[in-house]
Amino acid sequence: MCLAVPMKITEIAEGTAICEVDGVRREASLMMLEDAVVGDYVLIHAGFAIEKIDPVEAQKTLDIFREVLDAGGGVEL
Repeated sequence: MCLAVPMKITEIAEGTAICEVDGVRREASLMMLEDAVVGDYVLIHAGFAIEKIDPVEAQKTLDIFREVLDAGGGVEL
């Protein structure tokens, strides 16, 4: 199963973004996106930002992830 996690870009340097969700920060390559900027929400999969996502949709997805975690499923984000 593949899972892409919505994260917010907080920094960009030399084609790499620092993305954050719930205090967790990860590096992600931007080689698949041409127009990502700081503040954008992107889907992160296997170390790559694969798609920009609307902030409202990102929040809805994160809320669902949190509900699953609260119910005892999965691992923490």
